Amino acid sequence: MELKNKKWTEEQFFKVREEVLNQWPTGKDVKDIKKGIDYCKSVPEHKNFAKKLIKAKEEGVTLAQPRAGVALIDKHIELLTYLQDEGGADLLPSTIDSYTRQNRYDECEIGITESRKAGRSLLNGFPGVNHGVHGCKKVLEAVNLPLEARHGTPDARLLSEIIHAAGWTSNEGGGISYNIPYAKSVSLERTILDWQYCDRLVGIYEENGVSINREPFGPLTGTLVPPSTSNAVAIIEALLAAEQGVKNITVGYGQCGNLVQDVAAIMALEEQCNEYLKANGYDDIYLTTVFHQWMGGFPSDEAKAFGVISTGSAAAALAGATKVIVKTPHEAIGVPTKEANAEGIKATKMTLNMLRGQKMAMSDKLKTEIQIIKAETKCMIDKMFEIGKGDLAIGTIEGFKMGIIDIPFAPSKYNFGKMMPARDNEGAVRYLKFGNVPFTNELKEYNMKKLEERAKFEGRKVGFQMTVDDIFAVGKGVLIGRPEQK
Repeated sequence: MELKNKKWTEEQFFKVREEVLNQWPTGKDVKDIKKGIDYCKSVPEHKNFAKKLIKAKEEGVTLAQPRAGVALIDKHIELLTYLQDEGGADLLPSTIDSYTRQNRYDECEIGITESRKAGRSLLNGFPGVNHGVHGCKKVLEAVNLPLEARHGTPDARLLSEIIHAAGWTSNEGGGISYNIPYAKSVSLERTILDWQYCDRLVGIYEENGVSINREPFGPLTGTLVPPSTSNAVAIIEALLAAEQGVKNITVGYGQCGNLVQDVAAIMALEEQCNEYLKANGYDDIYLTTVFHQWMGGFPSDEAKAFGVISTGSAAAALAGATKVIVKTPHEAIGVPTKEANAEGIKATKMTLNMLRGQKMAMSDKLKTEIQIIKAETKCMIDKMFEIGKGDLAIGTIEGFKMGIIDIPFAPSKYNFGKMMPARDNEGAVRYLKFGNVPFTNELKEYNMKKLEERAKFEGRKVGFQMTVDDIFAVGKGVLIGRPEQK
């Protein structure tokens, strides 16, 4: 099928669907799409993800959502129930395992069998495709909160079919954000087509009276990603989803650590995404935001880890994000226990409760940061439209080849890989090397001026060593990677 940013016809969708449902035997259970739609209509309103987000936004509340997933259905239910009852989560995830993310369902099956024998999860998530509609329904019916699939899957078509038919009313990901940061050799053309399918599926549910939330993955590589880079990707994925009929979209951002920049990033993202949606004729989209707590290296000391978690929670609250994705005090160690996961939620919720009703006051500094982020983002997105001759899907493919958007530290060979970030003297993430990112001279000068202020303060030259030092800084207990005093 030729890639265009054009809503798929039902004929196109159902032709591709036959092939998708044959990927694994559980695909036969979703053959009748009407059954899935009818089941979703029977799901109580308080378990509908899209509706809960709308309610939270209208009440000015920031919701807390953890990450979690294990191999076996009963253990997964036990884990989610614990996070719901003991942790006080507002929304529940099902983090999907790595084999499913690569469509390696045979190996998932082995992992499920071995997990049963071992009495513990030998997969790093929930294999939703293998458990099928029946297993996924069992999870939804056992909990009292809405469910979202969180994964990292370049081709999530069968997974999306199964989770939605089972009443899970949110799906994370997108053709850029679940490819460039996750895969080495998967083409963007392939993943944008595959995610157009996932979005068209949601569009069909919407047309039949079922509200489903879609969430592009905001943090990307999670390592020193400048806000305008992640905002540009989020806005593009929102526009691509809206074209396929998605009506409820959550755009996200990963904490960088400078409080003013983090708040500005969420504010800029929501304003600018709404502007682009309306400018392109998508007037009926309900837009919400998600703030991801720190995605980089964590301190191994649990008390210090709680400091990082609480800082992220404060930024999410002060920015007015609709939800926050919660980290745990075990991030530096490995897969957290359910107890550690619940502790992360409780620390987050305490911070959110303390700051409820408070927003960061508009200052000159915050206003400038919002303007800079929006101006940088506009340079990238408008160039994508220009080179695609108005077609954003085509522009995205060509734009990534040219380095118009360039994601730092991404494994994909389809990423240009010449842009380099570093922190300024206040810890805000700036562009150190621009590569082919099409900024105005004024924006380039602003970024360099901010980095030169740091260089002067530290008595060293602006350079890549700053980036290296910054990558390891939080794990060592600070935000900015200052040179060690001799």
